[in-house]
Amino acid sequence: MRLSALTLAYTNTPILENIELQYEGSFSILGANGSGKSTLAKALCGLLAYSGSILLGGLELGEMEPKERAKKIAYIPSKMQSFEEFTTVEEFVLLGRYPYKTSFKDYTDADRDMVKSMLEELSISHLSNSNLDALSSGQQQLVLISQALVQESDYIIFDEPTANLDPKNTGLFLQEFKKLREKYTTILITHDIQLAFHLDDPVLFIKEGNARFYESGFFEEELLARAYGVPFKKEKGMIGIEYV
Repeated sequence: MRLSALTLAYTNTPILENIELQYEGSFSILGANGSGKSTLAKALCGLLAYSGSILLGGLELGEMEPKERAKKIAYIPSKMQSFEEFTTVEEFVLLGRYPYKTSFKDYTDADRDMVKSMLEELSISHLSNSNLDALSSGQQQLVLISQALVQESDYIIFDEPTANLDPKNTGLFLQEFKKLREKYTTILITHDIQLAFHLDDPVLFIKEGNARFYESGFFEEELLARAYGVPFKKEKGMIGIEYV
């Protein structure tokens, strides 16, 4: 992925300016509330207009056809924002195979088998025929993750993926996340410093409209304190703010 002079704005008000990045592996995006993390993620998926350049595999994002772009990058929002009332879990996850679907033809048996396997892997196959509006927020998040995984994009952006998950499902997500990183390039947006520290990926830190990339060293206590403006403590493989 290469970002060059990337600038994002709403109604002519800059949110992020002149972002530069060239890195081919997985990384995390961190920053304070409202710093522009999700705005950047949406731009990377072609959901927001931008100036500058976003190259994925040497191809300019803005010049890709929608299906081509979907094969390159997938976005998992922090929560399910809209859906048809009577859409089932299986139908919704199957939409992840749309970029590979032949026009005017139904999804293939292989597509449907992939969906069933993914629902089983995430332990939600018992919800296959449930309507989306009958699910808890945590179950909806697992369904969103399932849809993105069957999409098989080169890059997958996770926007606060554990925000609505209980500890058990957070652990299940982390197991799946570690496995898929062997196959896909992942971009994790999170406020969970401990999660990002555990993964120990490079960090793109966003602050006051700018971004700085740290290939290593971001999780040192002094650097974290400067970045967030609060003291941190690291001990026995755990890291967090110091309550005073």
